[in-house]
Amino acid sequence: MKKIGTWILMIGITVMLAACGTSSDAESSEDRKSGEGEALTVGITQIVEHPALNRATEGFKKALNEAGLNVNFVEEIAQGDNNNNQMIAQKFVGDEVDLIFANSTPSAQSALNETKDIPIVFTSVTDPVGAGLVESMKQPGGNVTGTADMHPETLSKTLGLIKDLDKKTVGLIYNASEQNSVSQVESVKKLAKEKGLDTAEATVSSSSEVKQAAESLVGKADSFLIITDNTVVSALESVLMVGQEQDIPVVVSEHDSVKRGGFAAYGFDYFDIGLEAGQKAVQILKEGKAPGEIPAEHPQNLKLMINKEAAEKMGVELTDKVKEKAEIVTTEKE
Repeated sequence: MKKIGTWILMIGITVMLAACGTSSDAESSEDRKSGEGEALTVGITQIVEHPALNRATEGFKKALNEAGLNVNFVEEIAQGDNNNNQMIAQKFVGDEVDLIFANSTPSAQSALNETKDIPIVFTSVTDPVGAGLVESMKQPGGNVTGTADMHPETLSKTLGLIKDLDKKTVGLIYNASEQNSVSQVESVKKLAKEKGLDTAEATVSSSSEVKQAAESLVGKADSFLIITDNTVVSALESVLMVGQEQDIPVVVSEHDSVKRGGFAAYGFDYFDIGLEAGQKAVQILKEGKAPGEIPAEHPQNLKLMINKEAAEKMGVELTDKVKEKAEIVTTEKE
């Protein structure tokens, strides 16, 4: 009887608190927008851990912290599994988070599948329109906005670099289940043909298959282009090993991968696109703007970065024509 009485008392207190909360929600909404009062909850869903995506998450969090918002971040990694992606999205919707930050195309698609009400801000998405996340970059519509991880000129410039190296065939390794990757591969094939380059492809379903896929392209391709495929980028070192053993330059798609040992990339710092995505989240959480009214954006500050040490290991001679376009870095320890 004592236990039953205790439960009745707890239920009564809960009802009273709920009633108080209902009356104060409207009063505290402005406080929450200004970062004061009750803490906001932001769910962070990321397809897999690798340096570029991690940098984007760091940038996103910095933007919200610098804006003075009182935020609790709940971070979940899907370990490259789309089923996990969907469960993470379901959890965030069930927990009624105030905003979802989706770091990758699959993460954003899973979030949008689960909610049309909770604001979603994405980054590390190559083709937001093609992925069905936004109606257009300028006018996203719905409950989604964010930052892409592909500048409109990236692929053309990257293939131009491969052409400047006197290479003939571009080897592509990608996960065919990632819409982001399929879209890029189709674009690469079209642009390669225009530049007089051939392509050779190998697909994977997990990071454990990446090295074998790279080895399968030896003799078929004289260069590798690693697009922003999360499965492949998470196992980048496997491709670098093959490139070094076979004197095949491994051209990558972002600067973090250059710093990991990739030969070169026309890219940007993923921290920056995460930061820009965070600034959009601030407009939603602090200023009360609707996500669909905030333009989605491509990355800024596109530049060529070349890893001198990687070039040497992959047998690439850096001509003056190539060097004059690039920032030269090295992974050698001083």
